[in-house]
Amino acid sequence: MKIKLSIIILIFSLSTSAQTIVRYDLYVRDTVVTFGNKPKHAISVNGQIPMPMLTFTEGDTAEIYVHNELNKETSMHWHGLILPNKYDGVPNLTQMPIKPHTTFLYKFPIIQHGTHWYHSHTGLQEQIGMYGSFIMLKKTTDPTFRKGIDDLPTVPIILSEWTDIKPENVHRMLHNATDWFAIKKGSTQSYFEAIKSGYFKTKLTNEWKRMNAMDVSDVYYDKFLMNGKNESQLSQFKGGDKVRLRISNAGASTYFWLTYAGGKITVVANDGNDVEPIEVDRLIIAVSETYDVIVNIPSNKTSYEFLVTSEDRTKSASLFIGEGNKKLSAPLPKLKYFDGMKMMNGMIKMNGSLDDMGMQMSLNKMDMNVVMYPEITGEAKDKTNKMDEMKMPVRPLDITTLNYAMLKSPTKTNLPKDAPIKELKFELTGNMNRYVWALDNKVVSEADKILIKKGENVRMVLHNGSMMRHPMHLHGHDFRVLNGQGDYAPLKNIIDIMPMETDTIEFNANVEGDWFFHCHILYHMMAGMGRVFSYENKEVNPEIPDPKRAQRKLFADDRKFHLMIENDFATNGNDGHLMIGNTRWRIGTEWRLGYNDMHGYETETHIGRYIGKMQWLMPFIGFDWRYRKIGNGETEKNLFGQGSTKDERSVFSAGLEYTMPMLIKAQAEVFTDGNFRLQFERMDIPVSKRIRMDLMWNTDKEYMAGLRYIIKRNFSVRTHYDSDMGLGFGLTLNY
Repeated sequence: MKIKLSIIILIFSLSTSAQTIVRYDLYVRDTVVTFGNKPKHAISVNGQIPMPMLTFTEGDTAEIYVHNELNKETSMHWHGLILPNKYDGVPNLTQMPIKPHTTFLYKFPIIQHGTHWYHSHTGLQEQIGMYGSFIMLKKTTDPTFRKGIDDLPTVPIILSEWTDIKPENVHRMLHNATDWFAIKKGSTQSYFEAIKSGYFKTKLTNEWKRMNAMDVSDVYYDKFLMNGKNESQLSQFKGGDKVRLRISNAGASTYFWLTYAGGKITVVANDGNDVEPIEVDRLIIAVSETYDVIVNIPSNKTSYEFLVTSEDRTKSASLFIGEGNKKLSAPLPKLKYFDGMKMMNGMIKMNGSLDDMGMQMSLNKMDMNVVMYPEITGEAKDKTNKMDEMKMPVRPLDITTLNYAMLKSPTKTNLPKDAPIKELKFELTGNMNRYVWALDNKVVSEADKILIKKGENVRMVLHNGSMMRHPMHLHGHDFRVLNGQGDYAPLKNIIDIMPMETDTIEFNANVEGDWFFHCHILYHMMAGMGRVFSYENKEVNPEIPDPKRAQRKLFADDRKFHLMIENDFATNGNDGHLMIGNTRWRIGTEWRLGYNDMHGYETETHIGRYIGKMQWLMPFIGFDWRYRKIGNGETEKNLFGQGSTKDERSVFSAGLEYTMPMLIKAQAEVFTDGNFRLQFERMDIPVSKRIRMDLMWNTDKEYMAGLRYIIKRNFSVRTHYDSDMGLGFGLTLNY
């Protein structure tokens, strides 16, 4: 018995010593960079942005020490990795945040291969430098090893973007419906621009259906980067060489088009999983997706541009492969926003929901990239599926654009046949005006965890009922995309879902824990677009000693309030408003202080909660406080014959605010003195690229009209006429 035990111990020790432990030490520090137009704060790891590339071979054991030298918390998530839940790196869900000036060890076996990446999952740190490539190599003895593919020279490429605006401020501006990013992009869709382009009716229809201007990418970025550079060259390669590019999109909110001046692009892997090689002319890589592609260098003495272009076509980044004269890739045409607006007008109903026109939009088979961007091709004349009556474009025969239906696994990916099936359905919902993104109109903090059982097959049907595309990411698991390839459906961990599209994914629940499922556009995730999958009867996670406290901190992300303030310093007085709001609530105060005939002041404060998927309705309570010396208690009559002195007024109120067609805010309010008021206003009417108009009228016979010219993000000049304050000119500051 002792001899047998000794043999077992010897075999175990030999197998343990045979494992290769690969250690990395990552030092997280504040730094200053100049990617844009001026030096800005960023976060580096080991003194570099992107973070160091981490390389392993399948079968290794990873030991990664994260040394947090910041004065704030951080974390590290290993995107696309299948690993023990406690090392997944989601703060307040799988571990507590890494405290300042402490070290945390992530230790897990490498049980897969492929191109992946890693990033901070704390706040908005990913936007300012905390992202890097994570490569797991396939063993040459692996039966899936593909000669001519897996043995090619490889170049990891990590895509990213940079803005000189603090990401916290970007997030706040998005919640406050700024159009500064559109001004910077040159993508404003004002009435003057609509008339000039012959799309006045399209613009009217757009606003009649209560839609904002068409938006392709939420944020304007100062620079786009590949491996931290806007332009670089790989001169070590020559004519006849084949190069495998391992591409990860670490952008916080940018999709990128990929094109190559040297010819076709051969796609060989997606999200770290092999696919049957397929040649395309271009592909779009969603936020957080990875693609492995092979490019050929046609000849010597020429370097060929591998071009990545942001989806909104504002800027690009270039990698030249080869040596010699540079051959450029053809630039993508500028977006025709009014054409896109016209298309979207036909897709949306008056209640804000999308109408698929009787077409089954699924699995990217229609190539919605082309549908959304008609400037690529022109109008279709195919009557087989109602495309002609919608005047939708078709993909030209000589250009092949990748879509998910083309992806096929080299091996079968079937789930266990005898496992029970749990089917879940989600609608992706949201609106740009208040920047609320959710599943089934509930954000993370409003929804219970979704309980699943170990061993069952989970099938999810995802329908995008919003006007934006969403890259949905599942932690800790690969899922099958049901794309028509049957037993050979591709495995992914990200699925890009376009407006109107319905996709079905499925996975086997085989790794216990709490796992995040969320949109990987960083600002959508922070706004609450996600869910938590939780295994029933799972073991207690030792990294979460106080689950209730951790959950409160997790929920704080989408419950956060955002501030907006605007103040007009004019010749006839001072007026402005302040608003703080979150997903459901808004607290707003407006004020007017007169200099001339109106020697007084007035303020109104409203506290309300938005109702409904589109958040067009808001019940509120309020307080009206004003003083104006216009005579000896002179009483004014409103349109209902009710009298109200403005000499001194201090009353509470209750009411409703409703967004009408043409984006007009209608407000019905009853006061504690018995008075009733109806008010209609429309602010920020886009007259031209930088001119905005404000209009207001109410049944108290008050009215206002103004024009504002936007000079800088926080600075405008304004003129307005107010029925109480008269005509004024001034400067407007906003935050």
